[in-house]
Amino acid sequence: MSSLERVKAGEFLSATLDIDSEFVGGEWKLQSGVSFQLRARGVLSIEPATVSAQTKSIIVSSGVHGDETGPIELLQHLSEEILKGQFEPVHRLLLIIAHPTATLAHTRFITENMNRLFASRNEPINIDREIANMLQQEVDFFYQNSDTLDVESGHLLRWHLDLHSAIRDSAHYTFAVSPHSTYPTRSNALFAFLEQADVEAVLLSRTDSPTFSWYSAAKYGAQALTMELGRVARLGENDLELLSAFDAALRLLLTSQDQAYRWQGDKLIVYKVTRTLTKETDDFQFNFPASQANFTFFEQGCLLGQDQDKKYFSLEGGEAVVFPNPNVALGQRACLLVQQAAVSSEEQIEVI
Repeated sequence: MSSLERVKAGEFLSATLDIDSEFVGGEWKLQSGVSFQLRARGVLSIEPATVSAQTKSIIVSSGVHGDETGPIELLQHLSEEILKGQFEPVHRLLLIIAHPTATLAHTRFITENMNRLFASRNEPINIDREIANMLQQEVDFFYQNSDTLDVESGHLLRWHLDLHSAIRDSAHYTFAVSPHSTYPTRSNALFAFLEQADVEAVLLSRTDSPTFSWYSAAKYGAQALTMELGRVARLGENDLELLSAFDAALRLLLTSQDQAYRWQGDKLIVYKVTRTLTKETDDFQFNFPASQANFTFFEQGCLLGQDQDKKYFSLEGGEAVVFPNPNVALGQRACLLVQQAAVSSEEQIEVI
């Protein structure tokens, strides 16, 4: 079967991973009125039978880091049910399995960390850059073809959940990062979704970062998150039962026109990003093991690391470390440092 016929049969994942076969895209519709467009390898657009002023445009992406396979498996199960007419979303939906070549190689990326390539279009000198460029184009097409074109008025209708898995232990099994944006992208509805999904914590970024979710938030005002769901494992070895609350919340989001539930400021732990440590030289090193768990807390004054003559100490009140990685390329983020924050729980979530 062609890639198109396999996707029609519900085999979105296997068709995406069959990179040696010629890609064949196309459009089709179910008797229910739900329509599909296979736009690129790993990019499936789904339109509901009817569209109204309340219809959201929701992107759910996975595999931006190829070896983070739990979310990929979740998307396969969801897409199969939609493709077979067993589950019917009421919102526009773009499902993405981003980097099949890296997934097949059991690695995060091939040449460059793709989740640092969304600041702008890249010179296409490697496959990671080529895919990042394609994904930017697909996001542009998806949001620009929605009925709500104005970024300011349509921010509550645009969502992007970029799903990942952590490569290390963590004090929080599930957590999310809310990218910085000049638009109102931290709605109460988004935080209510996180609580319903049993996501334990969320980090509020204060500066731009060229990630996939940041692209949607910064350019289109989308309610966007980078979501860390569990631990890295090979395809077929993920315990998806541990992500059942997230799966249930996602399905509720896709089938509900209105979200009556409101976040009251409890349960979900909110962190503010106090600093981003950037690797400036090859001498950069941490003063703790490279395998240190996410959200490990360091009391005020602890030496966290150094880069030649520059030393980094934890600030007043102490700081917790997230995503520590001394092996990143020069100029890239070596870790985030965070503190718990008190926030308002009004229409937009803000640090008090």
